[in-house]
Amino acid sequence: MKSRKLLVVYIVLLACVLIAMFRLWPYKQEPVPPRDYPEIKSEGILRLVTEYNQSGYYVAGDTIEGFQYELSQAISALSGLEVQTQLEMSLAESFKQLSNNQCDVIARNIPITSDIKEDYLFTDPIVFNKQVLVQRTEEANNGIKPIRNQLDLAQKTLYIPKNSPALLRLQNLAHEIGDTIYVIEDELYSSEQLAIMVAKGDIDYAVCDQQIARVSKGNLPEIDIDTDISFTQLQSWAVRKDSPILLDSLNSWLSQIKESGLYDQRSEERRGGKECTS
Repeated sequence: MKSRKLLVVYIVLLACVLIAMFRLWPYKQEPVPPRDYPEIKSEGILRLVTEYNQSGYYVAGDTIEGFQYELSQAISALSGLEVQTQLEMSLAESFKQLSNNQCDVIARNIPITSDIKEDYLFTDPIVFNKQVLVQRTEEANNGIKPIRNQLDLAQKTLYIPKNSPALLRLQNLAHEIGDTIYVIEDELYSSEQLAIMVAKGDIDYAVCDQQIARVSKGNLPEIDIDTDISFTQLQSWAVRKDSPILLDSLNSWLSQIKESGLYDQRSEERRGGKECTS
């Protein structure tokens, strides 16, 4: 009788262990099927990923603002689709989500390079942008003049957000000037936060795109953003290569938005870059 009770206890314990193991076992998600515009239209939802900053999507008081967000809302009005916005600071993670069909569009200013052009489709250019050096002004830096010649970046330490498109440009720039440029990819802070750190004197240099730099300059008079790191680049939204109909639809909507004057309603300081009007 006693052994039978022990057996029952063992069986109960074994069942508890098996249940716990099952719950702790890594959950394997079913793959999400690819979607093009017909599937998106059928569901009525366009899934979009952007970044949390004043260029992408941000909360200002009791309103949501951001250039990419405003474009997405204009597209929603034109298409009749509900736009669901996901936030992701990492560009690499955004591309991963796109490749895994977790979103339909990457709506952020993506410099079009030959590498990523092979793997994704891009809309017609939305803005012209470039990478700039964020440093302190002479007045905010004890009379030290800002760097104006890229050769003077030799042996300097520059901060960029993790997975920033600026990394490749800085690596190429180091080869161009024939010297070392130390680049620290910060895993915690965005371009805007790095600009604040420059203004406060916590770091000396950061690199971010001009669009974000000009917005930051409006709030941080201590920073100088007048030294270019890259040439002007065309920047666009990205979709998967298996979404050509969605690409055509986006280009059509964006063209209508440009013609409507929405771009012109955004001040140069707010956009931080010139819009593409052709």
